[in-house]
Amino acid sequence: MVGGGIVGLSTAVHLLEAGVDVTVLEGVGIAAGASGVQPGGVRQQWGTRANCLMARESFVFYSDFPDRYKTRAQAHLDRCGYVFVASEPASLRQLEANIVVQHDAGIDSELLTADEAAALVPSLNPERMLGAAYYSEDGYFDRPQAVVEAFAELVPRLGGRIEIVGVSRLDRDGAGWRLSLDNGNSLSADAVVVAGGHASVGLLAPLGHRLPITKEPRYLFYSEHISERLLEPLVIAVDLGLAAKHLADGRVLASDLHASGPLEANQSTWRRRIRTVVTELLPILEYVPLPIVVKGDYDMTPDGQPIVDLLEDGLWVAAGFSGHGFMVAPAVGRMLAAALHGSETPEWAQAVRAGRFSGAITNAEAQVI
Repeated sequence: MVGGGIVGLSTAVHLLEAGVDVTVLEGVGIAAGASGVQPGGVRQQWGTRANCLMARESFVFYSDFPDRYKTRAQAHLDRCGYVFVASEPASLRQLEANIVVQHDAGIDSELLTADEAAALVPSLNPERMLGAAYYSEDGYFDRPQAVVEAFAELVPRLGGRIEIVGVSRLDRDGAGWRLSLDNGNSLSADAVVVAGGHASVGLLAPLGHRLPITKEPRYLFYSEHISERLLEPLVIAVDLGLAAKHLADGRVLASDLHASGPLEANQSTWRRRIRTVVTELLPILEYVPLPIVVKGDYDMTPDGQPIVDLLEDGLWVAAGFSGHGFMVAPAVGRMLAAALHGSETPEWAQAVRAGRFSGAITNAEAQVI
């Protein structure tokens, strides 16, 4: 297993539970990439059937995790709900179309009028929206990094190994693979799963596997602790470019979804834009300072869905999660464990094959946030 983020660790746990010997190789440290900065959202409102099915399966897994495994690292899943707000007719139509897909996947989301959304979230200004989509079962982990810690704790408990060392090269070694390590050593394996986020691209390219995955920086702004609860559901304003939530630890999270470019040159602009949108849409947050900024990266695919596939005999990839690896890691781990065992894989596995980009993209995810 190459990669010690949430996807790699989940896959390792599921393989170990299936009786497979697993070594996780991580170049920097557990959750050193995107898994270490993600804020813990677990939603099921997506725009493609594959993402909905992965998210729904993962949500069921997360519902009693890590209590089910009795890990030292504990995290509470708060079913706070997600509200997607539309201010433009086209966005409202897209939310309606997404709800049709969600219902077909067994997710009972609902479309709200502007007044209904404002009644659900009293701090919302109904004059700045046309309507909203809502699902009460979407939620947040109060300590998301504890979930990653719990997976990492399970690997050695189940008989696996975690080694902090980078992989510089993969080579065919008879029927298996040889992994050249950054410390000059090498390791042989019957099968390899590459789950290294955007770094997977460089590792797999010398083997002729060109993955259309690009790195996109994302930025999260946080307040200090605020005792009085200001906002319960997570609010995402699709057109206005704002995501906001009052987290369980008391901090307010806000993000400018339109942010692009380097942090140093642009964060003042992003802060002003967040303040402007908050004043119009969520005035209860107008005077909340956001002094803390955290940078992370999305490993984006052209259609906003991951690549989870067998590239050649014994070589798998699980990357390109476009910012929602945390939300679907349990389903991906379970699918890979089944595939490596020759068992039946879920329906959604066909939608995340690597070869789907050879033609026109016909089923892109519309709800990447």
